[in-house]
Amino acid sequence: MPTSNLFGAESNTFSNIFTYLGLPLSRELAAELDAVVMGVPYDLATTGRSGTRFGPTGIRQASSQLRWEAKRFPWRFALSERFKVQDYGDLDFEEGNSDEMLALVQAHASRILAAGKKLVTLGGDHFISLPLLRAVHETHGQVALLHFDAHTDTEASDAKYNHGAMFYHADKEGLYDPAASVQVGIRTEYDYDTHPMTVLDASWVNNHSTEQVTERIKSVIGERPVYLSFDIDCLDPAFAPGTGTPVAGGLTSDRALQIIRSLGDLNIVGMDLMEVSPAYDHADVTSLAAATLVLEMLYLLASQKKV
Repeated sequence: MPTSNLFGAESNTFSNIFTYLGLPLSRELAAELDAVVMGVPYDLATTGRSGTRFGPTGIRQASSQLRWEAKRFPWRFALSERFKVQDYGDLDFEEGNSDEMLALVQAHASRILAAGKKLVTLGGDHFISLPLLRAVHETHGQVALLHFDAHTDTEASDAKYNHGAMFYHADKEGLYDPAASVQVGIRTEYDYDTHPMTVLDASWVNNHSTEQVTERIKSVIGERPVYLSFDIDCLDPAFAPGTGTPVAGGLTSDRALQIIRSLGDLNIVGMDLMEVSPAYDHADVTSLAAATLVLEMLYLLASQKKV
């Protein structure tokens, strides 16, 4: 029998696994639209295991497991009651043409943001965040960066395409303010003496309460517009094995969801979720974690909308 899914439509949970949550697929930016989910199937800047070009598809397919619950626990409203979202589909660029990818991501993201819509992007490797930040800068100016990751991605590299150096380049371009930015879950080497951002490393996060973590985040960011970028390897490999550069000692999926859920006071202007590589996944564990985090992001945005 057909059931009422998350967005109130009469459809079977598995009748459409080709868009996120079975959302309408469209690039029309209607006035009543609140947010857009966009995929970027790119992984040519990867330094570890490849395969994140299949991330957007993996996340969308896993999201079918989330459609039966009309109200996402523990939120007390249905997303469809407050927030209109559509799937923008994947951006299509010539295979191997990283420059075309850069231009397309920036152009489409700029179009969406300039229309006053919120944008949640599915990667793809984390290098995609660079053109996204360029688009955000066009609309919102310099932002704070809230970055969830096992790595700082601030390698001082002149390589044109490198998913470990895009925040180094974004800093040089003035796209975000390091003094107002926070990195959460870091557990790999960085320049401890000169690193410009506040780091809440994984050990610190795992040994403090969610309230203490979010209080620290908010104290650094304040009222600045903020871009939230989530690399799935912020999670421990037990919760997200399907990624290119897994690092033991990370966050649980529950802790990450709790932190995202508690960020309602922040002025969030855009989000992304990167680095899901389904070929290394087991039982869709990583894709499901990613799909759930994206849904939490959408609920967070919806909770900020004045009704």
